Amino acid sequence: MSAILVVNSGSSSFKYQLIEVESEQVLASGLVERIGESLGQTRHTTPEGSYTSETPIPDHTAGFAAMIDAFGAHGPSLAEHPLTAVGHRVVHGGKRFHEATVVTELVKINIEDLSELAPLHNPANLAGITAAEKAFPGVPQVAVFDTAFHQTLPPAAYTYAIDARLAEKQRVRRYGFHGTSFEYVTGATAAFLGRPASSLNLIVLHLGNGASACAIEGGRSADTSMGMTPLEGLVMGTRSGDLDPGIVFHLHRKTGMGFAELDELLNRRSGLLGLSGLGDMRDVQKAATSGTGDEAEAAALALDVYLHRIKGYVGAYYAQLGHVDAVVFTAGVGENNAFVRAGALAGLSELGIEVDEERNAAPSSDGVRRISPPSSRVQVLVVPTNEELEIARQSFAAVSAR
Repeated sequence: MSAILVVNSGSSSFKYQLIEVESEQVLASGLVERIGESLGQTRHTTPEGSYTSETPIPDHTAGFAAMIDAFGAHGPSLAEHPLTAVGHRVVHGGKRFHEATVVTELVKINIEDLSELAPLHNPANLAGITAAEKAFPGVPQVAVFDTAFHQTLPPAAYTYAIDARLAEKQRVRRYGFHGTSFEYVTGATAAFLGRPASSLNLIVLHLGNGASACAIEGGRSADTSMGMTPLEGLVMGTRSGDLDPGIVFHLHRKTGMGFAELDELLNRRSGLLGLSGLGDMRDVQKAATSGTGDEAEAAALALDVYLHRIKGYVGAYYAQLGHVDAVVFTAGVGENNAFVRAGALAGLSELGIEVDEERNAAPSSDGVRRISPPSSRVQVLVVPTNEELEIARQSFAAVSAR
């Protein structure tokens, strides 16, 4: 049975899943990490168990060799599951890539060129593609872009109000991210509601360590909270989200902080971490309820700011869409944190948005579930995301369309 190998490549690690094409079953998954260090590690998981090995992994090419060794030692056999394609998560496709794309030399040049918009991600994504080409010669490589789903944004949503010629020259516009997740969740929501995606208006809240909101009109992205970079929008684990740009100039003038320091501050020392000293939502909640003194006060404020920002985006996107069929929570926090779901939508009954306390408090499940009461005019759903499966589906479609 043929399969798709899905790869999410970072600078010093990559995750992978082997997904059978017809059944969409995960046959194996794994993580190769500590690439470039003296001793790398491979964790390979199959339905029979999980296996770990250590060996020097100087680069991504060696990492793919270690992954292939793991398949050989622990299965499943890649000979018995020949690869239809290798699907790669690529963070930034700019405005050039509207859909999953079979990789050619020109595509690789474009991914490299777009690295200036995602310097921490695109080079690593490209390293994974290059390594996969060497490991699986003749197997099509497919790039699936986080930004592609948002190529349907109207100009009013993606345009920043700065000098238009400068913006065009420097590629300054809203691109949005988490697109693969939003696309999967849109399809899963439509299937659950028994309606075509083209008939649905949704507000989807992808809440994890990175977080973003998306207004989906007729199954297509109409607005999203992340912007030219993943820094804009909601409060995140370590990222500030929306910020008055003048704050950057103020901090530079008053403290002498340079670009690198300001980048570090806003991307890695802000958000929940900056407000409370804790970057994980579970720790923030625990500190707010069980902590004492300044710690508890800071954690409680962090939660208030976090929820205030989400609620603001829900209201803004409701206004943009005109009517909303469902508000959907997804990703780690969205799927598992009943407190956040209830707090984010508290007080919105006048908009027809209500959360049922008992349904919301029920344990998380692998499937889609409704947490709104029958009286809620707008459905409130929890939809587990599956970006790897969406990458596999899009990769298969891209190869089949050739």
